[in-house]
Amino acid sequence: MLYVYIDPARMPAEFRNDVASAPLAPRLFFEDMRLWSTALKLRRLIETADSHGSGYLEALGIVLAHELMSQNVEGTHVETAVRGGLASWQERAVTSYIEEHLAEPISLATLAQLVRLSPFYFCRAFKQSFGMPPHRYHSGRRIELAKTLLAKPSSSVTHVGMALGFRETSSFTAAFRKMTGLTPTAYRRSLT
Repeated sequence: MLYVYIDPARMPAEFRNDVASAPLAPRLFFEDMRLWSTALKLRRLIETADSHGSGYLEALGIVLAHELMSQNVEGTHVETAVRGGLASWQERAVTSYIEEHLAEPISLATLAQLVRLSPFYFCRAFKQSFGMPPHRYHSGRRIELAKTLLAKPSSSVTHVGMALGFRETSSFTAAFRKMTGLTPTAYRRSLT
């Protein structure tokens, strides 16, 4: 969770009139991806506590203020979720968890519990949001990472498969061929 307080007195000069006419209200659970991306960059920079990044920290603060003010002036624009799908925070939580655990088996119950839904409803909502079941999404992300790893000639096909949680090269090859239509070796040859 990230809390940000912007002192109106320290806002950039060009926004002071806007703040006076339409003050920034406290916000919770915003869903603007530009705003979210800037806030995450700001959080990472604060967590690393790098003294050399103070100019960058100030610049990110100004960018965040600009994005907040432009959203305040334009009016709140929230992307509507797909009816019956997951909320944006749930999509982020699930995709982040999957990305962090690509090489591990992930149960449907674990993902459902993460977003506080029953496994049945979660599976239905996930498919509505992503157009595929959670297992296929997880497998697809593993294969996308495999493609990246296969582009490095130093990694063997067996090593890539093991790194992604496949116990045998044959199961990795079968999963890769099912998703791409090529074996890992053929894919690697196609890159050269």
